[in-house]
Amino acid sequence: MKPTIPAISTTTTAPPSSTTITDILKTPKFVKFTAISLLSVSLLFLATHFSSSSPFSSFSFNYSSLPPQKPPQLSHSPPPPPPPAVRRTGIIDETGAMSDDFFIGESESNSTSGFTEFSESNEEGVKENTSDGEVRVRFEKFKVCEKSKVDYIPCLDNEEAIKLFNESEKGEKYERHCPGKDKLLDCVVPRPEGYQRPIPWPQSRDEVWFSNVPHTRLVEDKGGQNWISIKKDKFIFPGGGTQFIHGADQYLNQISQMVPEISFGHHIRVALDIGCGVASFGAFLLQRNVTTLSIAPKDVHENQIQFALERGVPAMVAVFATHRLLYPSQAFDMIHCSRCRINWTRDDGILLLEANRLLRAGGYFVWAAQPVYKHEEILQKQWKEMEDLTARICWELVKKEGYIAIWQKPLNNSCYLNRDTGVLPPLCDPGDNSDNVWYVDLRACITQLPANGYGSNVSTWPARLHNPPDRLQSIEMDAYISRKEIFRAESKYWNEIIDSYVRAFRWKDMKLRNVMDMRAGLGGFAAALHDLQIDCWVMNVVPVSGFNTLPVIYDQGLIGVMHDWCEPFDTYPRTYDLLHAAGLFSVEKKRCNMSTIMLEMDRMLRPGGRVYIRDSVSVMGELQEIATAMGWVPALHETGEGPHASWKILISEKRM
Repeated sequence: MKPTIPAISTTTTAPPSSTTITDILKTPKFVKFTAISLLSVSLLFLATHFSSSSPFSSFSFNYSSLPPQKPPQLSHSPPPPPPPAVRRTGIIDETGAMSDDFFIGESESNSTSGFTEFSESNEEGVKENTSDGEVRVRFEKFKVCEKSKVDYIPCLDNEEAIKLFNESEKGEKYERHCPGKDKLLDCVVPRPEGYQRPIPWPQSRDEVWFSNVPHTRLVEDKGGQNWISIKKDKFIFPGGGTQFIHGADQYLNQISQMVPEISFGHHIRVALDIGCGVASFGAFLLQRNVTTLSIAPKDVHENQIQFALERGVPAMVAVFATHRLLYPSQAFDMIHCSRCRINWTRDDGILLLEANRLLRAGGYFVWAAQPVYKHEEILQKQWKEMEDLTARICWELVKKEGYIAIWQKPLNNSCYLNRDTGVLPPLCDPGDNSDNVWYVDLRACITQLPANGYGSNVSTWPARLHNPPDRLQSIEMDAYISRKEIFRAESKYWNEIIDSYVRAFRWKDMKLRNVMDMRAGLGGFAAALHDLQIDCWVMNVVPVSGFNTLPVIYDQGLIGVMHDWCEPFDTYPRTYDLLHAAGLFSVEKKRCNMSTIMLEMDRMLRPGGRVYIRDSVSVMGELQEIATAMGWVPALHETGEGPHASWKILISEKRM
């Protein structure tokens, strides 16, 4: 701003010759006046600037509104009350150290009566302006798929890919062959005619509605082996199997008597049942505190896994063929194969070597099959081959009785390292990551055990659920020193959140049975459901886009699987009562189409099932629209952090 110059007369009278404009500007008075003017303008500018844009603007005053000054009062006002104590909500204490002493706020429970306050569906496809000025395209209503897709599993029903492997004897046609992006599911899978709300557990262990799984092939093929029968409008499961037609309970008692150290529910907590049939083995182990993951391919008995899941037994479609199964090394305390129709000794024992990778150090392999007890020449040859292979991979034949043989895996590498030179199969390369499983080919080698004993020294159940396992230190994670504190903090975090869900949303009245955590982390969600006595099992899914925490999940006595949510999951439609996704969409939206994931969730979800999505506010609008377009009834809730939190909870119901 230019300095103010005194006005000069414009009359014709000439100024004195001895005084010029230059002389006036050089006078001390003028210089002082100019300096004061500049200082005043600068102060005025600074005051105006800070009062409008400074973070300290709340400290500005309107001086003209001040009352006349009075002499100060001599009386002393009482001191202000101390501020209320604030409970910490993080996992770092006041010194910056990790701590598990923190507090989670209550979930918003203004809808504790269930889902009576859900918004009405609006399935029109229109453009609308959001509050921040963006234009959002609302999703139109998704169509219903053709009836042929009622039991559709996209990556296992890809007929074009399956035809390429029809002549192969290695089982590739039963593995994952996902359709291309242009053939991904773009509709909601229909339900069978007459579908009813599933019979709740534990009644469902013994009977399910015929109309929910209307397939009679297993009754025709296996009815004489006490697997399954039909009675009026229900399938009945007597509890038998091909090798235990007198019932799974009697069979389990025989195994316990053969090897008392097996100790179901203590040393044996997590089991794998291969070629499970209708999963009666796993169903009856549940009452002995053993969680059994039952697997089978989608073959001529293609609906066996569907029956298992309808019964409420942990199961998924999987096959021993050419790729590693999607579980970590040392996952299972026991592996069971009863007439599972697998040639364990083919191709240098590559399939048994995969079972060896999955079996925990010191764990047991139970084989009930004809070569164990029959004396035909070809069967005896198969037994000799099995006996030879198991000896070369250092399994000890603990007991052979009747039609059952039980081997135990060594606790360490000493036997492997002391084998004669040139003995096959060889040890795997030390650089081979035995927990890397997503589309990884099988290896015809022995997976070495960790030299530090990690994986072999887990606690007995139920202590192992909350003891930070040793393999917490060996998995890939951001933190290192504070891992045990993070583990305990996550456990406490989810326990408090699920406790609020149980009270606010009446989870104990929902009769949950089959539950999936779509981004499981360290398994805190599943552990909380167990602690709060929700009678369900949880499939803990670890996405390939994050850290592989599956070893830690299995060491706790839980089950889980690796998966990429850009692709469909290997389960039948209508198999889960509850799908839980925390932070999944804000991560995967960079890689996957959100509507593709949501349609896959709808395929897996039972009618009457619920979905809880806990995620960033930024994705909630689109997710809510997709949910409505699929026919779900969604409602947005606040988290315990309050209305201004960056995360919210989208709760949806797939109505019957």
